[in-house]
Amino acid sequence: MSEPMGCFATPQAAEDAFYDALEAGDLSAMMAVWADSAASCCLLPMLPLAVGAPQIERLWQTLFAHGHGFELQIAHRLWIEQDDYAVHLVEEQPLATPQPPPLYALHVFTRTDTGWRLLVHQNSPTPPPAPAWIGSGQTAVA
Repeated sequence: MSEPMGCFATPQAAEDAFYDALEAGDLSAMMAVWADSAASCCLLPMLPLAVGAPQIERLWQTLFAHGHGFELQIAHRLWIEQDDYAVHLVEEQPLATPQPPPLYALHVFTRTDTGWRLLVHQNSPTPPPAPAWIGSGQTAVA
């Protein structure tokens, strides 16, 4: 049995609802996942930063305007979960032909009075291969 819209008992339940809404192209379901906070933000490649629910809703409304969503295969890469916040790093592989390179998404969730909500969603394109010095113990600023 699925949870009522907007009542997410865990960060994973909120993340699953995000990807279900994304795949369905369902704006109402997408917005039910987001925290009602002026600090909520969504940053997608090649698009301006959307901050706050009205801007986030306009962003997804524009993306869903063609009447369909986005089908992705998700691989979890890192989870950090504490009492009131959680951070998930996932690899998003678009299911398209020809298959494009994956995107990487960072999700920050916050616990609210009505369950877990998405506070930040950021996508990044596939990074280039790491330079040789990454494994040498040097830092980017040294």
